[in-house]
Amino acid sequence: MAQENTKTELFETMPIPKAVGQMCVPMVITSLVTVVYNMADTYFVGLLGDPVQSAAVTLAYPVVLAFYAMNNLFGVGSSSLMSRALGQQDFERAKNAAAFGFWGAVFSGLLYSLVCTVFQGPLLGLLGADGTTRQATMDYMFWVVTCGAMPTILNVVQGQLVRSEGAAVHASIGTMSGCILNIILDPIFILPWGLNMGAAGAGLATFLSNCVACLYFIVLAVSKRGKTVVSMDVRRLRHMPPSVMKNVLAVGVPAAIQNLLNVVGSTILNNFTAAYGAVAVAAMGVSTRLIQISQQISMGISQGIMPLTSYSYASGNYKRMKGIIYFGMGADVLVCLVLTAVYWLFAGPLVQLFMNNAEVVTYGALFLRGACLAIPFLAVDFTCVFVFQSVGMGGTTLILALCRKVALEIPLLLVTNLLFPLYGLPYAQPITEAVLAAAGLLLLRRVLKKNGV
Repeated sequence: MAQENTKTELFETMPIPKAVGQMCVPMVITSLVTVVYNMADTYFVGLLGDPVQSAAVTLAYPVVLAFYAMNNLFGVGSSSLMSRALGQQDFERAKNAAAFGFWGAVFSGLLYSLVCTVFQGPLLGLLGADGTTRQATMDYMFWVVTCGAMPTILNVVQGQLVRSEGAAVHASIGTMSGCILNIILDPIFILPWGLNMGAAGAGLATFLSNCVACLYFIVLAVSKRGKTVVSMDVRRLRHMPPSVMKNVLAVGVPAAIQNLLNVVGSTILNNFTAAYGAVAVAAMGVSTRLIQISQQISMGISQGIMPLTSYSYASGNYKRMKGIIYFGMGADVLVCLVLTAVYWLFAGPLVQLFMNNAEVVTYGALFLRGACLAIPFLAVDFTCVFVFQSVGMGGTTLILALCRKVALEIPLLLVTNLLFPLYGLPYAQPITEAVLAAAGLLLLRRVLKKNGV
């Protein structure tokens, strides 16, 4: 009962700065650890001083990025419905949403792994792998995709399900346990003094760490049985209400499409960069990983306010919802402005941390300075998108996703590469995000006015 009262206070009466902090701080800490985890592969593979091994990790990135499509399909879709159901005190609906999300993650992960393995040859060509980088990319993908797709997807989805009922600390512990283990295992598996597996060792470390994180969440759910709405009961699938599946997919499918479009954009970027050799690909990879720091922090804040927004929306407390949104967005933009300044001022040294190669540092610094201009706009974009997802506006997020990639970023990649070969590529994203930030704010204002705030 005390636990339920605490959750009710968090969602309904706790001062907004405190509630946002309680949900977002664990998410941001988790995001920072996740950033280190995501960059660990790049860093330790970079210590080998072999651009081919580093290029392998970069070339495989679009395939790994596609995991987020399944994460969003079942994680964002299910967690959004769970928080809204909790706001309406409909606990059975919340449990059905959780079970649908859990098993959807399991089955989609296994299917994705099978498809990527069967069509590996054409996929490698599509990613931009050539005779030099093909084998290293295959070795990395074996562990990360063939073996690791399901546990990687399930790990993220389980964290979102746990967070949706306000258990932000448990969600963070589960996610960070895998991240920290990955960082520990990376040098052991990658470097010459360990198993000397190169990029393949990075993939193996990722696979094992995600398995451990999944185990944590499973043990947590079993130990809290009867005290949580996070359900793994496969029997619920037999009598799953169509309305639950419809609501999950209404939010999850647009979110998944958004990430698939990100994969397309990343693949196009890699293919354009690959034309300039493995050094350019490695430099673009380092720059991309560094930008992920800001993206993960921004997403951490935006995702942290999602359960609070969903609950307030479902319970009709629109004034509180508005306060949560603007407080979260303000904090997000402030942090991202600081990160932008750091990237711009210390671009060269930051790239050099990952690969002490003069050509890579030169290219990487130029790429980083261009790409970092998008960061403040990303903070606004992420907040708007996650708010729309949290209130069930999947169609709006789909329109924004199509505008981002199809109407803006992909055409801009073509134009910038044509006008300023290679060096213009990083500037496609800042232009895109600036336009989307303006559009997102206009749509958000309409949503709030519609609900009388």
